[in-house]
Amino acid sequence: MNKLLCCALVLLDISVKWTTQETSPPKYLHYDPETSRELMCDQCPPGTFLKQHCTASQKTVCVPCPPYHYTDRWHVSEECLYCSPVCKELQHVKQECNATHNRVCECEEGRYLELEFCLKHRRCPPGSGVLHPGTPERNTVCKRCPDGFFSNETSAKAPCRRHTNCSAFGLRLIQKGNATHDNICSGSSELTKRCGIDVTLCEEAFFRFAIPAITPNLLSVLVANLTGNKINAESIERIKRRHSSQEQTFQLLKLWKHENKDQDMVKKIIQDIDFCESSVQNHMEQANLTPELLQRLMDGLPGKKVPLEDIEQATKTCSSREQLLKLLSLWRIKNGDQDSLKGLSEALKHLKAYHFPKTVTQSLKKTIRFLRSFTMSKLYQKLFMEMMGKQDPWVKISCL
Repeated sequence: MNKLLCCALVLLDISVKWTTQETSPPKYLHYDPETSRELMCDQCPPGTFLKQHCTASQKTVCVPCPPYHYTDRWHVSEECLYCSPVCKELQHVKQECNATHNRVCECEEGRYLELEFCLKHRRCPPGSGVLHPGTPERNTVCKRCPDGFFSNETSAKAPCRRHTNCSAFGLRLIQKGNATHDNICSGSSELTKRCGIDVTLCEEAFFRFAIPAITPNLLSVLVANLTGNKINAESIERIKRRHSSQEQTFQLLKLWKHENKDQDMVKKIIQDIDFCESSVQNHMEQANLTPELLQRLMDGLPGKKVPLEDIEQATKTCSSREQLLKLLSLWRIKNGDQDSLKGLSEALKHLKAYHFPKTVTQSLKKTIRFLRSFTMSKLYQKLFMEMMGKQDPWVKISCL
């Protein structure tokens, strides 16, 4: 019992000494010429410098560093260090100089420090995604997309994304994806039917950009050049009555697609639209739009506003990836079949005042850029030229 008590007291004594040593100032040896003895003096704390050593009757005297000088640790120096000069090119101040810290500089966003130079972060090519995003101190780390994942863009931030699960959305897999392309799905989603999207963004992009708007008297010329089942005169007149000249081409091609959905060429167009919609929905999913953000975004659209009850209904009946698509569909109908992409672009210009999350605006901008991309426009134009006997219909129209 006595041995145990003795051990406990020894351990307690060691613990007290260790704690005291950790909390008290560090010491240094100093020879005192007055007493001819070596004394244990306190070191000076960060932010100060040594003015006078301790004596037998007086403690160490430390005074604050002057402006633009610093010390960042306990020390016995008789002067402070001078702060580093201004930051270099392509750098900004991360932390200003003060009494206890030197000025800290770091590379601007999108760059990292390499041998005193701020270099751009590596951009991972299609087929590879970002494993570790670049920081001001290190470059981006890329990794080849594993099975079941893909990346179809060159980016310094985007990781590999999982292939779309077609069956999860009630769709049929028609082409398996790889490292650079997503799965291509086809078919009708039950959720989309319940959500009730009249016109998708991809349909708008396809039919608006493939062939520009034409005047009403040239609409019949376009009809004559379209292959497959012809659109009757009554339907054409109805389109002319109900829609503006800018909208007529879009509505005509949409009707032509419906009337010829069993034709091989139209099947190819439907497949491309399905692929487009899969990509757009992936962007929408990344946006992570909450009901509050949806409301703010819809408020930013020009023209007549979508009622609050419609917004609430869309959040209940549509998936998170389809809510904005549904509301844009409602907005374009309420505003006389306006161009959804133009409306969305206009809304994004006003979102800076609302402090929208960067991830939301980036996802929406990517969606717009994707739908307006040069590659897609050329693809659609080529398809329509093939349908019209490999002749440009605008050459025929201009000759009339």
